[in-house]
Amino acid sequence: MASKLLLTFAICRLIVTVGLTMDPTELLRLGVYGQLSVDPSDVQTASLDFGMLSRADPWAVLHPASADDITRVVKAAYESEAHGFTVSARGHGHSINGQAQTSNGVVIQMSSSRGRRLGSSTPAALRPHVYEKERYVDVWGGELWIDVLRSTLEHGLAPKSWTDYLYLSVGGTLSNAGISGQAFHQGPQITNVHELDVVTGKGELLTCSEEQNSGLFHAVLGGLGQFGIITRARISLEPAPKRVRWIRVLYSDFSTFTRDQEYLISLHELPASQKFDYVEGFVIVDEGLINNWRSSFFSPRNPVKITSLGTDGGVLYCLEITKNYDESTADTTDQAELKLRSKGLWEVPHPWLNLFIPKSRIADFDKGVFKGILGNKTGGPILIYPMNKHKWDNRSSVVTPDEDVFYLVAFLRSALDNGEEMQSLEYLNHQNREILKFCDEAGIKAKQYLPHYTTQEEWVDHFGDKWGQFYQRKMEFDPRYILATGQRIFKPSFQSSSNMAL
Repeated sequence: MASKLLLTFAICRLIVTVGLTMDPTELLRLGVYGQLSVDPSDVQTASLDFGMLSRADPWAVLHPASADDITRVVKAAYESEAHGFTVSARGHGHSINGQAQTSNGVVIQMSSSRGRRLGSSTPAALRPHVYEKERYVDVWGGELWIDVLRSTLEHGLAPKSWTDYLYLSVGGTLSNAGISGQAFHQGPQITNVHELDVVTGKGELLTCSEEQNSGLFHAVLGGLGQFGIITRARISLEPAPKRVRWIRVLYSDFSTFTRDQEYLISLHELPASQKFDYVEGFVIVDEGLINNWRSSFFSPRNPVKITSLGTDGGVLYCLEITKNYDESTADTTDQAELKLRSKGLWEVPHPWLNLFIPKSRIADFDKGVFKGILGNKTGGPILIYPMNKHKWDNRSSVVTPDEDVFYLVAFLRSALDNGEEMQSLEYLNHQNREILKFCDEAGIKAKQYLPHYTTQEEWVDHFGDKWGQFYQRKMEFDPRYILATGQRIFKPSFQSSSNMAL
């Protein structure tokens, strides 16, 4: 009774605060065991993300107690006749362009900071459950990868594939791909999933895998949240290394740098003793210090500028590789965040741009972008590393270049309001547009990773031959276009009879 009174009070506040147009009894009938909140702090948190490039205030924020709570909310949205509403799942809030936002519905807070203060961000029934013999772990969709790691390390195991930053939710990375320096060998995170529980846009809670509901399984993996909300994932594990040797090598010649990277990822089928376990790299342009947020080559008391090394074109390239030995810890995984926070670069706009570039055109990209468009300022780190396409499952919703090897180039930049034009949000956004324009005019068939578009024409071009399948899957699993409208791919059916993107 008390929980129902609180819910009634929340709905009344909702009607007064945002002018809710749907029948309030629809929300009263939900019977959720979690909390439906219209607290200003919850709404404000859900209205923003890491990118800080857009804002959308939801009607309410649901802190679910279980997958059943999510099912009830989505089903209510799907069955709402007169006045519909949308539902967006939010993990740790690391989207860049408002992908997990909604201004006409409910945000489901999958990774709850409120729960974390109480000792866990996860419903008790779905805290990580490690199966040592089978070498997999069942986790809540809102679980952070850092907590997955901590749980599995207690059993001497670790997930096979990572992202570079571990304070991301499982459901969030699996809805995109989840990549890092292991992807060349282990594939992205989405190829290391045995099974999922998913709440579809019809409000159905379904278990899916290669053998069961396989269409939904492949659709959701890399599906940008368009087909369902991941409430549970079964992740593949392997023995955790006891020690890791980390090696960094500087290059001034781009062709030598990429040749070595490509050679290293070609060894992926060899025995463990004859290959490296992690291959990444980054770009440092003129006027940048060798010592940065990610790597240190010289004493911090004696920083070295690139210009002092006599580089060609004012650009250096750093190869990063690791070799695992038979105790890897989670202690250093947030060092990048700590460094950025210490420099005031965390709670600022982040106009990040992530691109997949075909191997055959990466040299052209270097000349046109690294040694051209960027000039002598980057505004933040630039990652670059190759991956093997055959390690990606083409049945998923992810789109990659049509070559055997392609590169991730990630511009992870922070915009500052400090009076310097080249660090301003306007300047960095313009530079991103120039990079995309260059790729288009040069015929470089780049694909955006963590894509952001605003027209259906752009989305159709992005998905290419996969668009027809993507649209059919949408009609099957979310026919009213309720889910993840912040991606701006489809407009909710109750707003328009058209199925065009926003």
